[in-house]
Amino acid sequence: MDSSAAERHWVGWHRRYDLPGSSLSRRLALVQRRLREALEEQPAGEIRMLSMCAGQGRDILGVLPDHARRGDVRARLVELDPDLAADAERAARAAGLGGVEVVHGDASVTAVYEPVAPVHIALVCGVFGNIADADVRHTVEQLPRLCRPAATVIWTRHRRPPDLTPTIRSWFAGAGFAETGFDGEDGFLMGVGTHRLVGQPLPYQPDVRLFDFVGDGEDAHR
Repeated sequence: MDSSAAERHWVGWHRRYDLPGSSLSRRLALVQRRLREALEEQPAGEIRMLSMCAGQGRDILGVLPDHARRGDVRARLVELDPDLAADAERAARAAGLGGVEVVHGDASVTAVYEPVAPVHIALVCGVFGNIADADVRHTVEQLPRLCRPAATVIWTRHRRPPDLTPTIRSWFAGAGFAETGFDGEDGFLMGVGTHRLVGQPLPYQPDVRLFDFVGDGEDAHR
């Protein structure tokens, strides 16, 4: 698939969010609920956030406009597809979210997060179902480089056999995170994990490559 075809593919893939009852719309509702909870738990002051492979930014941009803490948020949304990044930028500006920055760039390298790291909240949604298992583990183990103490990480992954989510949850535990929630729905092969960093953050390094994105978007449960 050439670059222009890939861009059109991802734009079409994201339209599934608008289908009532679709896997993506149901996953989005769970992620947004966990994000609201994480925002409400933050102490007074600035709240720094990042979103990897943010797409159109629906996870964050569907929550902040009417949230009481919207003015405290400084967020960086990173998306490689230019059309999706442009959609997110338009939505952020239309909502008057001056603290939200949309970056058209590579979400797999830690350097892109330097302006906001370490963050209070990290969203890794739509990533783990599209990278190799070894890269999932590596990304989890490197997240403490992007997080401040007690940071919340929200992530997603399908649960089709072989279900990797129990292993991912164990990797988070090994990286110094405590699980605060794992959401799924009966008859729906997806999962939304929420973890809090209880161990020590790792020193930030700008040159760490987290993963190679190998998915094609056909994993509607990602």
